[in-house]
Amino acid sequence: MGLIQIGKPQKDGELGVMTLSLEKVVNWARKGSLWPMTFGLACCAIEMIAAVSSRYDIDRYGAGVFRASPRQSDLMIVAGTVCRRMAPVIRKIYDQMPEPKYVISMGSCATSGNIYDSYSVVQGVDRFVPVDIYVPGCPPTPEALFDGILKLQERIMQKRVFTKQPEQVKV
Repeated sequence: MGLIQIGKPQKDGELGVMTLSLEKVVNWARKGSLWPMTFGLACCAIEMIAAVSSRYDIDRYGAGVFRASPRQSDLMIVAGTVCRRMAPVIRKIYDQMPEPKYVISMGSCATSGNIYDSYSVVQGVDRFVPVDIYVPGCPPTPEALFDGILKLQERIMQKRVFTKQPEQVKV
């Protein structure tokens, strides 16, 4: 049984062959199998939870398997207000995630602290973890989260998997 090309008739007897670089295949697999970390801090978490419901269905974007363990996750969605006491916990969980790992800052509280300009609220989660995508809104809708996931998937497809040239094997 051969590979089938999209849009090619199947009854002509020819084997359809697609050629891709290994880098594109790896990136395609990574973008289609994001496993988000269950990490909701405030009202934005309700919108993140709604994105999983059957009405919105985040699973069609390949990000529907929410995990409770950082060792099984590759995407952290920080949804809500981050207090100073929670910042070291977020950093520790981020450090426990395997590479490659991505962070989405969901909502204006996680992005900039919003109206909470006080000593106890961190003015942006990017002060202690690197953020890949910012999702604006207060609270952002599930559609805004999907837009952020699609932008992250575009970035994943542009990443370099292999940074140095493979060595020549002598036979």
